[in-house]
Amino acid sequence: MNLLDELKALYDGLAREKREKFGRSLSFGDLFTDRWARAERDGFGEGTSIYDNVLVLGDVTVGKHVWVGPNCILDGSGSLTIGDHCSISAGVQIYTHHTVKKATSMGVEPIERAPTIIGAGVYIGPGAVIQMGVTIGDRAVIGALSMVNRDVPDDTRVAGTPARVI
Repeated sequence: MNLLDELKALYDGLAREKREKFGRSLSFGDLFTDRWARAERDGFGEGTSIYDNVLVLGDVTVGKHVWVGPNCILDGSGSLTIGDHCSISAGVQIYTHHTVKKATSMGVEPIERAPTIIGAGVYIGPGAVIQMGVTIGDRAVIGALSMVNRDVPDDTRVAGTPARVI
């Protein structure tokens, strides 16, 4: 058996084991990696887990006991901070930069950056987008598919595009 055949057999075995044990099918990378070990390697807080397929850019600080779901983007090119005990659902995109002015000025203007801060105990629903420079307060809830383009106070629930208090 060559290396490719061995890898395929290992993949099939791991995939079958995850389906039987947890009722889920994961991407290749997520079968071969440990979410908690990746979080530790990235310098994130104790008890935090992050899927292999999450894109992490730049200066990203993540607290303790945070769950980062699959297919997320954590853009820390302008500094991103996520507090303790947060749930970042699948497909969430959190940005600290954008290239609007650079593109529309034909490259004359620089990339804009601003820190984004997610407080402690925050839930961000699937597919939500958090724009650069936004601060989300402690224990806030962001509804699925919301686009957050302004600050969200502590203990507030928002949803929609753009996100509004509900």
